[in-house]
Parts: sequence; structure tokens; C-alpha cells
Amino acid sequence: MDALLIALLGCLFGEIGDKGQLLVLALAHRYQRDGAIIAGVAVAAIANAAISAAAGAWIGPMLGHDARLLFMALSLLFLGVGLLWPVKMPDTLDDWRIGPFLTTALGVFILGFGDGPQFLILGIATRTADPALAAIGGAIGVIAASVPVILMRDRFLSVLPVRAIRLVGGGIAILAGAGMAMSAIGRL
Repeated sequence: MDALLIALLGCLFGEIGDKGQLLVLALAHRYQRDGAIIAGVAVAAIANAAISAAAGAWIGPMLGHDARLLFMALSLLFLGVGLLWPVKMPDTLDDWRIGPFLTTALGVFILGFGDGPQFLILGIATRTADPALAAIGGAIGVIAASVPVILMRDRFLSVLPVRAIRLVGGGIAILAGAGMAMSAIGRL
């Protein structure tokens, strides 16, 4: 159950104000088809989470206890640095003419590769014995961060203190990752 909750919260915070949310906002304005865009986000989030969790389940047994803990620490550090890093507006995929569902699904899926939340799911799946719960939690977190933006559009990001959330979330992730890393190398 820890894997589910950590992945859910980490991915939720990792997506707030990130490129994925900005892309989804642009697509929601462009297409005005909320159901198709939500479905596309869900498919992309589930696919990315499943790939990360499967990779973590494959890598985990090859590593010792401390190495798995260090891997998890690195994923938290990566997420934290990503939250503190300035976000640039992604390509809004204006040239894509494949409809709202496929544009959203493929765009969010591709944008998610190498992103902090995906690496966090990989780290949790590697560290714990529950890669399926890590995937479920991560997918729910990404979807939960995107759906309000789709439904409320600009109003959501204007009332949400995005900068403060990213700063606090980044600080917490870096502190947790540093603590885990110190524990993994025997310094804590």
C-alpha cells in the first residue's frame, strides 16, 4: 500500500505545473472535447506507468537491498530537481491531425518519457515488492493532476499556487531522496 500512496502523491505533485499539464491545457483549448482528452490522458498515464513498473519489477531482483534503496533515492532526487527546474511550454502539436484522443494519448505518452513522475514509478517499483500498486498509484496521480486542468482550463492554474507547490514539493522530494541516499550508503 505504501507503493500506491507514494506513487500517487509523488506523481500528483510532479505533474502540477509541468509540461504535461501545459500540453493538456493547450489541447483542451484547441479541441473543446473534454471526454476525449481525459481518455487520452488516462491511456497515456496508464501506459507510461505500466512500462515503468514493469521495468522496475525486472530491475529490482537484480539489485541488493541498499542498491534498490539508492535507486529509489535517485528517483526522488530526480523528481525534486525536476520540480525546481523552470518549465518551458511544450510543443502544442498543432500540426497533428489525428483527433483529440490520439493527439492527447500520443502527445502525453511521448512527453512522459524520462519525466520525473515516470522515473519515480520506476524507483518505487524497483524498491518495493508492489510494482502493480506503484503503477496504479502513479497513473492515478497523473490523471488526477490533469483532469481538473481539462475541466476548468485556465481557471485551475490561476487559482492554484503552482510555484509554491513546485517549490515545496521539490524541497520535500530532495530531502527525502537525500535521506534515503544517506541511508543506502550507510551514512544515516
